[in-house]
Amino acid sequence: MRYDTRDKGFDDFLDAVEQGEPYYLESPSGNGWLPPRVVDPETGEEDLAEVALPEQGEVLTHTKTHVAGPDFADDAPYTVAIASFGPVNVTGQVRNIETGNIEIGQAVKLGVERTKTTEDRVLVFYPVE
Repeated sequence: MRYDTRDKGFDDFLDAVEQGEPYYLESPSGNGWLPPRVVDPETGEEDLAEVALPEQGEVLTHTKTHVAGPDFADDAPYTVAIASFGPVNVTGQVRNIETGNIEIGQAVKLGVERTKTTEDRVLVFYPVE
């Protein structure tokens, strides 16, 4: 089932990634967050500024999902990773890298693709070559 409801902050972020202009939100204290954050949970500051996300990140951890929930049932098996992009960590599905070949510290770039199950957009990582 596909929902056409737009999540303003998150979908704006996905749009920016697709346009090659990903960003994160930075509080006056220098803390980094991903949209749709509207307040820095550490400081309570609300004046968050959009700052360009680094072009590449570094894999911190990854796991392969064999049995997925209903929204990703047709996508399984797939690998999910967390990658550090400067001051923020991003979670996404890994593309174009076999699970056994993913390395901690590996350089990745961010992209957007659609799931097989729902055709919703999802963040993905590609290897940096």
